[in-house]
Amino acid sequence: MRPGLLIIISSPSGGGKTSLCKGLRQWSSQVVYSVTCTTRAPRSGEQHGRDYFFLSRHEFEQRLATGYFLEHAQYNGQDYGTPRAFVEEQLRDGRIVLMAIDIQGAAQVTKSVRQGEFAYPDALVKLFLMPTTALLEQRLRKRGTDTDEIIAQRLAVAEAEMAAWREFDYVIQTGHIDDDVAQAKSIIIAEQLRVTRQPKERPWPINALSF
Repeated sequence: MRPGLLIIISSPSGGGKTSLCKGLRQWSSQVVYSVTCTTRAPRSGEQHGRDYFFLSRHEFEQRLATGYFLEHAQYNGQDYGTPRAFVEEQLRDGRIVLMAIDIQGAAQVTKSVRQGEFAYPDALVKLFLMPTTALLEQRLRKRGTDTDEIIAQRLAVAEAEMAAWREFDYVIQTGHIDDDVAQAKSIIIAEQLRVTRQPKERPWPINALSF
């Protein structure tokens, strides 16, 4: 079986990563979401094991020390990390794994792949969601979880993060979620059909996800 794809989806906070992942997961059962571990408290409606694995600081540090995470980062004083074993298991089974992570996390995964520390280096595809500042502020305020001061801090961080878009393979100017999902689907299908991803013998039929 061909290994799957690891699709890293990055954007500033509020850039639409979660909504895009939800849309892609509804598209096909072959698309799975890599649930992140975090030390932050759950937001309203979030569930442990579905949206995040909510860990204490001590639990997170214990796992970090054992090499449990494929990548980890700190954002606004809270720790985030992606379990390595789940990602590699899903790729081995040919699935499309979505990782919604920040710029730091994307850089760590890229470094791990370049240094030969990841089992499926050819699976990596990096996608950046680029919101306008006005849209980003609107989304952050709609959450209703942050003060004006924190929103201003997040927007300042976002400006710096958006400058890193050239480090990715693809960029989507995010706007309406249906348009974002349609463009991301096109990227996934194109990546599945790359000649370099096909077996050495003539690959008929080529099985790729479709609209």
